Amino acid sequence: MGSTVTSSEPAPTATASSRPGYGQLLRTRGAWTFLLPGFAARQPFAMLTISIVLLVQHTTGSYGAAGATAAVTGVSMALFAPYSGRLADRYGQHVVLVPGVLAHTLAGLTLTVLALAHAPLWALFAAAVPTGASVPQVGPMVRARWGVTLKDSPLMTTAAAFESVTDELTFVVGPLLATALCTTVAPAAGLVTEAALTLVGGLLFAAQKRTQPPVTGDGHARVEHTSALRVPGVRVLIATFLGIGSVFGGMQVSLAAFTESIGEPGLNGVLYGTFAAGNMLSGVVCGAIAWKAAPQHRLLVGYTALALAASALWTAHSVPLLAALGLLVGMCIAPALITGYTLVESLVPAGARTEAFTWLTGAVALGQAAAVTVAGQLEDRLWGGAGFLVPMTGTVLALLALIALRSRLAARSQGRTVARGVGHRAHVTVD
Repeated sequence: MGSTVTSSEPAPTATASSRPGYGQLLRTRGAWTFLLPGFAARQPFAMLTISIVLLVQHTTGSYGAAGATAAVTGVSMALFAPYSGRLADRYGQHVVLVPGVLAHTLAGLTLTVLALAHAPLWALFAAAVPTGASVPQVGPMVRARWGVTLKDSPLMTTAAAFESVTDELTFVVGPLLATALCTTVAPAAGLVTEAALTLVGGLLFAAQKRTQPPVTGDGHARVEHTSALRVPGVRVLIATFLGIGSVFGGMQVSLAAFTESIGEPGLNGVLYGTFAAGNMLSGVVCGAIAWKAAPQHRLLVGYTALALAASALWTAHSVPLLAALGLLVGMCIAPALITGYTLVESLVPAGARTEAFTWLTGAVALGQAAAVTVAGQLEDRLWGGAGFLVPMTGTVLALLALIALRSRLAARSQGRTVARGVGHRAHVTVD
């Protein structure tokens, strides 16, 4: 087998009755070796879309062309990310990351050069496809490393919350950094910096072989690889995460349209920041609680709250009310995300978890891309605020699917055969 985690990396000594705090999580041996480079490597993910929009809009003068180029990048990422995760599970994160990081850097710089050269839109699309397809899936890889490092520890819920908060922080800092670079340095500075951070952070993260999950391809692992998509519970989680993506996409477009309609476009950042703050706050709290309820029950309750909160957005006609509802929606998203990622540990064999995480990340991205498109059409064709119907519809449909298929979220039983006759030890353990 390739690089594996040996017994020199013991799991934390937390017991089921201990309070899973962040301090205890961050004292886990070996955690910082992948957390720091992982944070640097995932930062570009949040910079990519806005960097493309600002650069292409500057060179073409068209927001339509800029949005279309960014959408091609996002859809390419959502479609190819699961296959990247599957390869990482089978051959190791290092083997997949190094060529992926190099390919993404080259593709991103090519897109930059073409935009500055005023290339035709089809050429920008041609460069956007490999740029999106090669986005390193560092977030899912970090989550998979937590699964190996913590094994069966109750700290897994805390780790899922920590990663959710990290994602939110990334999506607050990344766009701000990209916007500042594009507006104060040069229109291409955001995309160039994104490529540089991907290259440096990605290679440093890939070098941490000792904490990467065991591979499931050829070698001593002797585990037949099966796609995470074959697990019924993963398909249910994909549906729920598509609904979460509809909230992100619908909020982005509808908040921008609302603030422009009242002549205060500057309030868009404040309102979306309030939404993101609610997400981060509830994520921190969620990870600090020693939950007793089963995660599938928590997901059902949390997602019901999210659907109810999202369904009220279209009724808001004032800034204070919209800010309050946005804060509430944000507070409902983090528990759903955290619980969904936590369920992967009990549903999916260790050898397919990176792929499972990338399916969920891709589902959010795909839901967001679809929501941005539909919400924009509704805002243009119907009344102001009609875009808020997208988060309501997306979460309600996902909730109905979750209720109907909730039995598929039950944890794998010990010794159960998983797909094509592949046996595993007790659930949530590392083969």
